[in-house]
Amino acid sequence: MITVEEALEFILRHFEPLEPEAVYILDALDRILAEDIFAKVAIPPFDNASMDGYAVRAEDTVGASPGTPVALRVVADIPAGTVAGVPVGPGEAARIMTGAATPEGVNAVVPVEETDKWPATSQEPRGKGTVVKILKATSPGANIRRAGGDMRPGELVLPKGTLIRPAEIAVLATLGHRYVPVIRRPRVAVLATGDELLDIDQPLLPGKIRNSNEYSNAALVARYGGVPVRLGIARDTVADLKAKIHKGLAQGVDLFITSAGVSVGDYDVVKDVLQAEGEIRFWKVKMKPGKPLAFGAIEGVPLMGLPGNPTSSMVSFEQFARPAILKMQGRTKLVKPTVEAVLDDPLERCDRRGYQRVIVRRDKNGTYHAGTAGLQASGFVRAMARANGLAIVPEGKGELAPGAQVSVQMLDWPEVE
Repeated sequence: MITVEEALEFILRHFEPLEPEAVYILDALDRILAEDIFAKVAIPPFDNASMDGYAVRAEDTVGASPGTPVALRVVADIPAGTVAGVPVGPGEAARIMTGAATPEGVNAVVPVEETDKWPATSQEPRGKGTVVKILKATSPGANIRRAGGDMRPGELVLPKGTLIRPAEIAVLATLGHRYVPVIRRPRVAVLATGDELLDIDQPLLPGKIRNSNEYSNAALVARYGGVPVRLGIARDTVADLKAKIHKGLAQGVDLFITSAGVSVGDYDVVKDVLQAEGEIRFWKVKMKPGKPLAFGAIEGVPLMGLPGNPTSSMVSFEQFARPAILKMQGRTKLVKPTVEAVLDDPLERCDRRGYQRVIVRRDKNGTYHAGTAGLQASGFVRAMARANGLAIVPEGKGELAPGAQVSVQMLDWPEVE
């Protein structure tokens, strides 16, 4: 029996980031940048006002105050998106809106709140041909965003390997990138096996159960950035299982995920077919749930065989398939975060590391607490649906009593390292 760490280390050695592809900018969200992005132009491309007001020569405002205002003649009115046709000289000003290019001759913008034009009235003229009184002295550079202040031509602004969030989308849009080079999302074949399985819309029959694993594993693939390629149910025959495997290979998948048929003592054909079609290792991993695990390759495509019990399959997916899928996308943070929590309920221990489904809450003092999410049987799914964490229970005898400290892997938090 091998440890979780040994299994994961072996599995991850067989995965590398996939090749890049160019995608529409909004489709790049939550993807990994495949190339360095350099600024080709200055951003902002011109000096501009950071607020509504009056563009002035700072030296003309020396000594200005509410009691001794400085009067300046307004020679231009500059809305955003326009350029002043005249320079501003001594004793002059230009009314300017936020984002508008500052005219020649000015070196500061006085906010409208610091002039006699505030508060504004609809009857009072404020634009070209009027006089504005400055009520507060300003300094050179005040309220002006300089050209290139954010990005300079030739500057590296987003390095290869960056996770693209909405903020990176803003940078890419500012630089004019309609299409973005990113690491391709892996295509993951999802195959459930077993004669006992029915599709989810079929009526239950004696001895049959619905095929939840195909749907939960496909959802997990999608959640972690992969493209699920659902292959349905493979019956416990050599012919059907081979046909499903080759159907997946024909669709250009990057990873196979199967469920069931990998535990000791199975009399079905899954092991025999997988070994005949590829190079597969079958392991017992020192964890509960999720002891049986298979890993190898079929025609060069990695294959991961997860247990058949639905909770075992999902817990194993989180520990092994999730980091492999993330690594193929170029991600370097693969580890789910853990918190130290105080147990509210007892948790059973055994001779394997446990991953028990718990509900984590944080009290007003900032202390995390973990209570059981329900029955821990690996064939039940309700506790997994209620849980937001997996309590990592060290192997041993007896139980962890309420009040004990336990590490909890947080299922819904992003990877940290």
